[in-house]
Amino acid sequence: MNIFQSIFGNSSNVDLKSLVDDGAFLVDVRTPGEFAGGHVKGSVNIPLDMLPAQLDAFRNKKHIIVFCRSGSRSAQAKTFLEQQGIQDVTNGGAWDYVQQFV
Repeated sequence: MNIFQSIFGNSSNVDLKSLVDDGAFLVDVRTPGEFAGGHVKGSVNIPLDMLPAQLDAFRNKKHIIVFCRSGSRSAQAKTFLEQQGIQDVTNGGAWDYVQQFV
């Protein structure tokens, strides 16, 4: 596993495939321009700076996977959402990594 994946990406003990198969809410926290350039099928684009205004979109979700370009913004998103009381948030890391499980 590459060092950046271990720092920013999903941890090896998280089974993203199972979460996706179980209907995880897939959230790309990149900018709209980045999202338009390629994204995970079935994901929604809620940029990191828009999370505070979009908290209701996360409420009552069974599983949430956040991801971005490298895993850095999604790590910030995971921390923020958990601070707001939203549970079961997984940092999927890079969007193209998450894509292989969809």
